[in-house]
Amino acid sequence: VGTNQKLRWSKVCSQSSSYMGNSLVIAARPSVVRRAARSSSLEMKIRVAVVGGGPAGSCAAETLAQAGVETVIFERKMDNAKPCGGAIPLCMVDEFNLPPEIIDRKVRKMKMISPSNREVDVGRTLKPHEYIGMTRREVLDGYLRDRAISYGAKPINGLVTSIDIPKNDKDPYVIHYADYESSKSGEENSRSMEFDVIIGADGANSRVAKAMDAGDYQYAIAFQERIKIPDDKMKYYEDLAEMYVGDDVSPDFYAWVFPKYDHVGVGTGTVVDRPSIKKYQNAIRERAAAKLAGGKILKIEAHPIPEHPRPRRVVGRMALVGDAAGYVTKCSGEGIYFAAKSGRMCAESLLKITKNGENIPTEKQIKNSYIKDWDRKYWATYKVLDILQSVFYRDNVGREAFVELCEDEYVQKVTFDSYLYKTVTKGSPLEDIKLLFNTAGSFLRANAFAPADVNKF
Repeated sequence: VGTNQKLRWSKVCSQSSSYMGNSLVIAARPSVVRRAARSSSLEMKIRVAVVGGGPAGSCAAETLAQAGVETVIFERKMDNAKPCGGAIPLCMVDEFNLPPEIIDRKVRKMKMISPSNREVDVGRTLKPHEYIGMTRREVLDGYLRDRAISYGAKPINGLVTSIDIPKNDKDPYVIHYADYESSKSGEENSRSMEFDVIIGADGANSRVAKAMDAGDYQYAIAFQERIKIPDDKMKYYEDLAEMYVGDDVSPDFYAWVFPKYDHVGVGTGTVVDRPSIKKYQNAIRERAAAKLAGGKILKIEAHPIPEHPRPRRVVGRMALVGDAAGYVTKCSGEGIYFAAKSGRMCAESLLKITKNGENIPTEKQIKNSYIKDWDRKYWATYKVLDILQSVFYRDNVGREAFVELCEDEYVQKVTFDSYLYKTVTKGSPLEDIKLLFNTAGSFLRANAFAPADVNKF
């Protein structure tokens, strides 16, 4: 570590350090930790703030820290347990070098349950080594964050309260935050630090997004109960996940029962009827009542989930990743992989355009690298899932047809290949034509026995 970096961090570190979990938490002094004057581009690297310590923030911080860039990661709750299905695709395990012990269950079978309670088993096309990983967010997030810290990212357990925007493209941003470690010792906890670049990875209610006027977006409310069920019933969910559709459990999404380490996560979500989320949660518990009988609720969780990318994801030298950017897919509601991937891609872009942190980047450079690369790689994925949701989730007829189609082996193969490996799979033209006719037939049949929609929006 260079002399200048050591001097700067001597200002940041308090006289005592404490551990929270496996993470070293560093408390800053009350005064503003300022950037030293830059006399040459070789004197020091840029300082980057990563706001948010979930998969997006942790993967961004890890990438930057590994390259020797001075990186601070702000997280208000080091043991945060985000309400989330927790499913991750197979490709994420290898791509992000995840150890097997953080994966609670390897799901190789899925059961799709229609509005009329028709059940379709999915997973016949999976190869022996293929699976969907089920995780608890507090375990996954903690592992990724600790790994970033081990590479040199400096953690601060605190809440970012405001951000001062510089008047030109060279002066630093000033982040003001409440330092929770100082609060524990009875000290005044208001702190400030200067940064050249800010990565907003602080979720759907992002304060970074607000500071940069990133624009509003539609969001869903996800509600989940963690339920401890008897061992014989837990055995049923050993490698099985269930997805329920119907306007009783959600007017525009699906409900789930996903297996965890020693319990199941039971939840649902909605964009169009957020005030009624508890009604929909009661409905999924009723639909799955026989399988959950004798269960005990361990934890109740709720959280906003974005529905589409924000209008502005880069403003100045501030960039959004993960949920803060709106990178959750429609139809499947997947966000963990895209959060981690966007954090890494954003950091890699910054390293490239700043020559490993030697230069201060411009808004145009960040947009032309990170945003263009992201949209080029994933625009088609988001668009396809957006179309699927609008076709199949708009009413019970569409949902009934969707579940019937899931019985088709070709549909299962294309769906799982796309999900597990994060690519839009190119199918067979002949099979695609057959699928088109099968879809029409499924809608016709669904009209005959799909229950009437009660919750119309």
